Amino acid sequence: MNLMMAFGWAGIMLCLGVFLRARIPFLRNMLVPASVIAGVIGMILMNSGLITSTNSAVFTQMVGQLFTISFISIGLTSAPNPKTPADDSLAKHVAKGSLGMGLVWNILYALTPALGALIIMATGKAFGMDPFYGMLIPFAFAQGPGQAATFGAIIEQYGWPDAAMVGITFAAVGFLMAFGVGVPLVKWGLKRGLAKNSGKIDAMVQRGYYKEEEQVVSLGKATTYSGNIDTMAFHFAIIGVCYVLAVYIGKAFALIPGFFGTTMSGMLFLNGMFAAYIVKFIMKKLHIDYLLNNTYQSKITGWSADFLVVCAFMAVEFYVVSKWIVPIIIECVVITLVTLVVCLYFGRRFGGSNDFERTLGLFGTATGTVPSGIALVRIVDPELRTSTAVELGMMNIPMLLSLVTVMPLMAIASKSLSMTVGFLLLLAPIPVYLIIMRIAGVWGKKKDSGLNTGEGDA
Repeated sequence: MNLMMAFGWAGIMLCLGVFLRARIPFLRNMLVPASVIAGVIGMILMNSGLITSTNSAVFTQMVGQLFTISFISIGLTSAPNPKTPADDSLAKHVAKGSLGMGLVWNILYALTPALGALIIMATGKAFGMDPFYGMLIPFAFAQGPGQAATFGAIIEQYGWPDAAMVGITFAAVGFLMAFGVGVPLVKWGLKRGLAKNSGKIDAMVQRGYYKEEEQVVSLGKATTYSGNIDTMAFHFAIIGVCYVLAVYIGKAFALIPGFFGTTMSGMLFLNGMFAAYIVKFIMKKLHIDYLLNNTYQSKITGWSADFLVVCAFMAVEFYVVSKWIVPIIIECVVITLVTLVVCLYFGRRFGGSNDFERTLGLFGTATGTVPSGIALVRIVDPELRTSTAVELGMMNIPMLLSLVTVMPLMAIASKSLSMTVGFLLLLAPIPVYLIIMRIAGVWGKKKDSGLNTGEGDA
């Protein structure tokens, strides 16, 4: 009952978010997603006691489960064929942008936990906040509420109470920073003429929904006969298979002694992706993978992401984080400024005609999620004429290197690694990332005009 009531309230908030986005000019102009609007309102209602039929613990659980479903869905979605009719220069341009943004994201992912700990060390003592809590920021800002809740829950097992709540709070503030700072950054760039594809955004994009005559985007093809099993039911059935398999993969990891086994066994979302790859492989071998429709599967991913954001906001309990709210806000502001500076610095040096769009996408992703980054990009590139959106997706490949940051963080959490040694291990990959960027040519010279506005690759 509590679970379905939580789902129902999240749905009500989303409907309200869609309505307010369409009706309030400020929200339309800022392109704030309905899920963020819904989450903020839901968070206020939950903490004011106006919603009593469920509780924040249920929403926290939903965040973790929805995050796992989204990763399973991503794993079940076939990768698009990178081959295009265009010449090789486009492929190189996309690869360059993806590598550059992915490595800068890795730099932020390694830098922010160390910086976060130092900030809490300086500001949190008077509030009884341990510096380690400051190290949760990359799970929230760089990855989002799902990772924040998941890793927070794992870290709580090591004796850090309310780690999940602190992580989710960081994530909620991160979404606000993504648009609160991102939109002024857009306007700054537009005044300087850094966006070549800017124009008036379509009314449908501003209002956030399609009118009847505008509804041309397909939700995907039916792959099963509804008299036997509905296509939606079949897709969710496969997700269910992957979920059960993921649980058993986690149990297998649990057999490995030490924090590695404990950490990997608790990463249900990652095990869910492994399970999805296995199921997808088996379906291909059986020549039945055509029963999964990519477009439809991506809609399931989007569904889980929207509800995840709402639930993340509604999971925040003011009375839990209120005692630490001052150092939390200070850390969020500082990390946002550092993220902005880093994105602006490297954004001027990637070496492409869409470097400003890349900067916006990277900042939105590094403070919220990839959809946040794309939302900022669409303000200056409403028709997505640049390759930035594709690059934001492909940057997930170099982002896999972030595992070298996750392991020291979890080791520090389990107290098997000292904070001092942990700091060194966190910062150690950064020079490597910079060397790779220099060799790959994605850390070039700054252009005199601000961000690079030259044609093609530098």
